Amino acid sequence: MNTKQIKYELQNILSGKSNNSYDSVIKTVASYLRTSQKASPLAKEKHENKSKETESLINFAKENNLFYHKINENNYISEGAEQKVYIKNQQYVLKLNDAIYYASWEDYFHNLLLHNYFFADTAYQFLGFYKKEKELFAVVKQHFVESDTLTDLKLVKTFLINNGFKNTRNHDFYHPELGIILEDLHDENVLTKQDILYFIDTVFYIKPEVFWND
Repeated sequence: MNTKQIKYELQNILSGKSNNSYDSVIKTVASYLRTSQKASPLAKEKHENKSKETESLINFAKENNLFYHKINENNYISEGAEQKVYIKNQQYVLKLNDAIYYASWEDYFHNLLLHNYFFADTAYQFLGFYKKEKELFAVVKQHFVESDTLTDLKLVKTFLINNGFKNTRNHDFYHPELGIILEDLHDENVLTKQDILYFIDTVFYIKPEVFWND
């Protein structure tokens, strides 16, 4: 598949036209966020509207039974700036993300769709929303990957460059033809098991002026 075909497919996924059932709930939420308000393309204005977007999302979750209530606090294992991680069983972890890295919740759900497209072996399954101490979190389930060696970040860089990304700085990358930014790929977000790279935590953004341009 060439870059033009990939871009067309990704445009269909993010606009809700794709028929991938695995991502159906993610696309439903993204579609609601897209149509319920006219999101500004400017990050600053998106941040200003995010609190209203959150309120709207809470109402949407209530109306559509999208709240998840099965978080066992005893299964908490770690957290970073953007999410809390809970072990579910030997196969899966649950991740609670408050979308702090994103200018809008719509951008966060676009990130989930992009991750699932590029890294299907560690795909996120969206389970619903969870409120904790008045904060709203998205709950996703992901296969648990137990690394057996420290990740060589040179291999990560080589892999992404071979797939059309350019290294912009440190652990950040950009695909100029697709208009996709991929950030924060340090050795805790990309794990290695049996010499295979597993991208478990990604931060995708799009440049609308490039991504949506045919």
